[in-house]
Amino acid sequence: MESQPTFRALADATRRDILVMLRSKEMTIAEVAENFDMTRAAVKKHLTVLSDGGLITVRAQGRERINAFNPAGMAPVLDWLTFFDAFWDDRLNDLKSAIEKDAT
Repeated sequence: MESQPTFRALADATRRDILVMLRSKEMTIAEVAENFDMTRAAVKKHLTVLSDGGLITVRAQGRERINAFNPAGMAPVLDWLTFFDAFWDDRLNDLKSAIEKDAT
């Protein structure tokens, strides 16, 4: 999966707040909208961006659309962070080796 849509979805504070809400329970657009001072249409746009980023799933239940957090959608973020975690581990190991070499 390409990571750009995921990072775009996470770039907005409102969308991050929506993800936090959805991690504990599935919600309809109306239920999500109750938590924000914005129109239902604006909330739907945020949910669409989250869905496009793979961070939520949306399923039909009658006339309602049920939104749920998709933990697997965080994989591009974790991959990106893991790269930098390894980068800093390597740098710190190099620094430790240099300090130990100078100490002897």
